[in-house]
Order: sequence, then structure tokens, then C-alpha cells
Amino acid sequence: MARVALVAGANGGFGSAMAAALWSAGWEIRPYRRGTDMAAAARGAGLIVNGLNPPAYHDWAGLIPEITRSVLAAARASGARVLLPGNVYVYGRQPGPWGADTPHLPCSRKGHIRAGMEARYREAAAAGQRVLILRGGDFIAPGARVGLYPQVVLKPLARGRIVAMGDPAARRAHAFLPDMARAAAELLSGDLPDFLDMPFAGLSFSTADLAAAIGRVTGRVPRVSRFPWWQLRLAAPVWELARELLEMRYLYDLPHELDPAPLAAALPGFRPTGLDAVVRALVTAG
Repeated sequence: MARVALVAGANGGFGSAMAAALWSAGWEIRPYRRGTDMAAAARGAGLIVNGLNPPAYHDWAGLIPEITRSVLAAARASGARVLLPGNVYVYGRQPGPWGADTPHLPCSRKGHIRAGMEARYREAAAAGQRVLILRGGDFIAPGARVGLYPQVVLKPLARGRIVAMGDPAARRAHAFLPDMARAAAELLSGDLPDFLDMPFAGLSFSTADLAAAIGRVTGRVPRVSRFPWWQLRLAAPVWELARELLEMRYLYDLPHELDPAPLAAALPGFRPTGLDAVVRALVTAG
């Protein structure tokens, strides 16, 4: 496989983390410019990183299939493998830990859209294309300006407070993006099947765990307050993002985790960053 990676969404969280990890592993990085011919951009590439996602959940039903068609067409024309970040929406409310053998039983509209998208990739792999889905929970990254953690959870930290989107005691799956990208780069250096759905367990922690870790790192344990969902309900009739966030509220009260065993078997030497080190990176990022 040519060690040239076309990175779609290279300015986003997953795309930028993958570009950095692949570059460190010796890959040539080719950022994709949105709106141009992806098949032409992918010529000579051995990998297409699909880091594209509609911003603020806008028009998922229309844009996700459009992105999927473009990526698969470019991969088919170039022979490149596709790397796709999976999420946990497809599992609905099933008990965990979740993994490749967990049925897709989404309980939300966006979960159904993601399940349909992943079905297209499975069908493409069955027809001879190569696809790696690396699946993580909530993305977290140092220095991020957009996302749940910088814009909501940690936003009031300077005032001694953090925000719980749901049950503060619910332990939930999180993916520290530098770790997730590093794991992807290591997987890609090995011999992979044409289709692989790999859970990236990352870190499982609650908002209460996060507050305790912040206390260990900074010496000051923040108060935990609840997110005012009632404000989103009021805004939902006229604000698309409010409607989209309300649909996913269940995930913040649902304890869940991804199965760590498959990645541990594939990469026995891989060591994720611990929670305290992740918190230190988040609170000290400029």
C-alpha cells in the first residue's frame, strides 16, 4: 500500500489528529480540499481518511450519504483503503461493553443515519474495497475550540465549575484523539482484513470522575452543575442544533463502554494516556 494518505477534514478534530499521527509514522499527507474532485485528489493514495462531518449536525440525512458516496467512489477509483471514525450512536440503549459483534439497534434518527452509512461501507468491503472503522466514544483533544468539552463541560472551569450533560455518576466512553489516531496508525502498519470494525475503548469516566481528576491535577475540585436542557427545549422549534442535541440526550445518562479486548489483542503494546494526563493536557492547553 502506498504510504500516501488523503485526509478529508484535515482541519477537524479526527482529521487533524490522524494527519499528525500518520505523518509521525512516515506517511505523506495530502489534505483534501472540500468541494474539489475527491477521486482525482485520491490518485496514488493508499489511504483515505474520512474525517468529514456536517457541522453542528446540519442536514445529516442529506449530507452523510453524499459524503459516503464521494469517499467510496474515490476509494474505488484509487484502490485506497478507507479509514472511518465510528461512533456509539448505532448501539442505542443496549447493555455493553459494545464491540463489533454488538447488533446495530439505534434508538435515534442520527443513529439510524450512521447505521445506514456503515452498512454502505460493509457492502463496499464485501465487493472488494478495504475499510477500517475505528470506533470511539466522545472525542476529546487538547487545544480544541469546538466540541462538547471546550464549549460546554469545561467552559466554566475558570469559575470553579464544570457541567454534567446528564447523570454525573454515569461512566461513559471517551476517545482522546491523539491516542485514537496513534492506534489507527499502528493498525494500518499491520496486515488488516478488507473490513475491520475495531472498538477503541479509550477512557471510561463520569463527570464526577472528571471533577476528581481535575482536583488531583490542579489542587481544586470543581463543582458539578447540570446542563440546562430546558433551554434547548425552548429553542428547539427555531434552532436546528438544539433539536439535534436533544435527540442524543439519552447517551449522557446511559452508562456505556466499548470493549477493550480486540484492540489489546491487535496491539498488545499499545498504552492509552491516563485520565490525569489527559486532564492535564486539557486544562493547560493554550
